[in-house]
Amino acid sequence: MMYILFYDYGENALERRAPYRDEHLGLLQESLKDGYLVMAGAYADPLDGAAIVFRTREAAEAFVTVDPYVSSGLVTGWRVREWNVVVGG
Repeated sequence: MMYILFYDYGENALERRAPYRDEHLGLLQESLKDGYLVMAGAYADPLDGAAIVFRTREAAEAFVTVDPYVSSGLVTGWRVREWNVVVGG
């Protein structure tokens, strides 16, 4: 089982994320190194959200509490969904 953290972004996300991007990516890299993160990426055209796959719900929810994209208001909504992986992972 995996857990997908879905982010919804507000208006002008490309410009608004710039001051927080390095810290956000650093947190993702740290989670990957620690074995909690599987993959992550923003949606393309339009850039209106992202999906981040974690190995546990706890890791996904803990990430939200420290992510500057959330605390800055760039992320306007988020949710975690359990994902029953059938192939891969």
